[in-house]
Formats: sequence, structure tokens, C-alpha cells
Amino acid sequence: MTGPRHPLASGRLPGILLAAFALAAAVDLLSLAAEFAPGHQAAKPLLMPLLAAWAALRGAPRLLLAALLCGWGGDVLLLSGADPAFLAGMASFAAGHVCYLALFHRHAAGPPRARAALLAPCYAVTLILAVALLWPDLPADLRIPVAGYSTLLTATAFTAAARLGLVAGLGGALFLLSDTLIATGVAGWPQLPRPDLWIMLTYIAAQSLLTRGALDARPAPVRPSQTLRISA
Repeated sequence: MTGPRHPLASGRLPGILLAAFALAAAVDLLSLAAEFAPGHQAAKPLLMPLLAAWAALRGAPRLLLAALLCGWGGDVLLLSGADPAFLAGMASFAAGHVCYLALFHRHAAGPPRARAALLAPCYAVTLILAVALLWPDLPADLRIPVAGYSTLLTATAFTAAARLGLVAGLGGALFLLSDTLIATGVAGWPQLPRPDLWIMLTYIAAQSLLTRGALDARPAPVRPSQTLRISA
């Protein structure tokens, strides 16, 4: 269900929340670039609540807000380096992807067959190659969870691109890239300098674009004059 637009949505509050989100993102990324851990630990938990609050004022569907808040849970849990926290964080993000998938199927028009037929093999091959290459180097207890999570993540990326179009599709692809960077780190593969910076940069962009794509895909409200013509 798409929530009604909040009375404050037409005022200054949405702009303030969006600016606060941008500021928190800048602080987080600059802290990672400077290897200033306290800045990252303070800014990261603010990101998804601010984005969700802005989306709520824009009349976001509940499933979108749930997906963002699941992302917030994963963000907080992954601040800990403990293995149980990593698995719990993955589970929280997985729940977010379930919310995204339900949202995309419920609130967007069906995908053009040609687009879906073109994209499906690309995402399927990406999933199979990623899991196959990572599998031997992942810790044994993480192989099945990573494979299952990767399937959900790829489904989100494909569905976003197929059903919602370019903006959400780019968000899904960046989410896929961000979590692939995490997985390569867990597998012990060589990393880019400041790997956490690239992970957070792609993740923040991914959630922002998915949110924008989902909001743009909402059906336009029916005007009273249209209702009268339909019922006449």
C-alpha cells in the first residue's frame, strides 16, 4: 500500500531530511577515506533512517520503508567484526531484499518481455559466476548463506531493472557491486585501497537510486474528474 503524503511533505522538512542524509553520507565517506573510525561509526547508522524519513514524507509504500529499515539493521550489525553479527547483518539485508522484491512486484507494472528476456540471462550468469568463483575461498560456514543471499540480491537487481527501469536498475546493480566487494573481502581476495570506502559509496548510491526508482514508479493518483468520467 502506498502511504498518503504527509502534510509536511510540501514544506521544508523533506529538503532538510535530504540535506541531513547527504551530510551523513559525506561524513561517512570522508571518515572512511581518512580512516577515521569514530566518524564512520557515528554517521553510518544515520543513513537509512534519514533516507526512510525523507521517503515517508514523499508518500513511500510501507514495503520501501521496511526495506530501508532492514538495511539500517544490517548497517548497525556490520559495524561489529564478530562472525555472528555478520550473519545477522546478512539476514537483515536479506529481509530487505524480500521487501524490495514484494514491492517491485506489487507496485510496478509488469516488465516488457523483451527487456526481461534480455536481462535475465545476464543476471543469471553473473550470479552463477560470482558464486562459483567465490565458493572455494569462502569460509565453509559462510558458503551456503552467501550463496542464498547472493540469489536474493541478484533477484532484486534484476527485478528493479526489468520492472522499474533505469534508475532503480542502476541502484540494483550498484547494490550487487557493493555486496560483491564485501564477499571478495571475506574470501580473502586482493582489495582496492580503502575497500570500505568503495563498499559504502556504492551502497549509499544503490539505496538512494532504489528509493528514487520506487517512488517514481508509484501509480499517478486518479483525479476526481477522471473518476467521474470513468463512472459516467
